[in-house]
Amino acid sequence: MEQIIFFAVSAIALASAFYFVFARNPLYSILSLIVTFFSIAAMYILLNAQFLGIVQIIVYAGAIMVLFLYILMMLNLNKADESKKQNLSKFIGVFAAGILLTGLLGAYKGLSTATYGTGADSSIGLTKNLGRLLFNEYVLPFELASILILAGIVGAVLIGKKDL
Repeated sequence: MEQIIFFAVSAIALASAFYFVFARNPLYSILSLIVTFFSIAAMYILLNAQFLGIVQIIVYAGAIMVLFLYILMMLNLNKADESKKQNLSKFIGVFAAGILLTGLLGAYKGLSTATYGTGADSSIGLTKNLGRLLFNEYVLPFELASILILAGIVGAVLIGKKDL
């Protein structure tokens, strides 16, 4: 039963991700991205990573999507602006996609199936284990990431501050 749910959720995630890429209307594209984020959260919950699933819903499907919708409304995209794209920007996009595909194929080629375990541990995704890892083994990268986020917030406030 769990595999059937996993395949159904992954099919929804793939379909909404493809719709996100190929949708003509940016609003529908963003709404399909929300569906993708919710289905990824469902996959986390199926993998017994409840904390990551809830964080996926709160951070990505909540905050980031509100930000995307706000930016979309602020930009006020028109179809008349779409024809102004230069061929150089289209070429750069295709070139960047090719580089990404090459990197993904190289990473796939370097994968080894012997590194994956066969047994499932029921305590893998628990918050207690995640906290233990963050504050014992990865405390320095965790603190550096928090300093980096704080610097970004201070920079955003300084850029947005009006001169008085």
